[in-house]
Amino acid sequence: MNVRIPEELDRQLEELATAQHVSKHALLLQGATLVVDRYSRRNEIESGLQFVLTHDAELLQRLEDA
Repeated sequence: MNVRIPEELDRQLEELATAQHVSKHALLLQGATLVVDRYSRRNEIESGLQFVLTHDAELLQRLEDA
């Protein structure tokens, strides 16, 4: 896989990689992992919320009416 990165972002990655003593490749892998983890977590939260809204709909309605 080839990734085309804007020059400014590439420069920033190079500086960060140098400061962290890692390769730009390692930084991009870390970034990709963060994106996937964030997306997965968001889906887990949305699924949990939907479960509560459907499973406890009656209770939520009673609380709203109280």
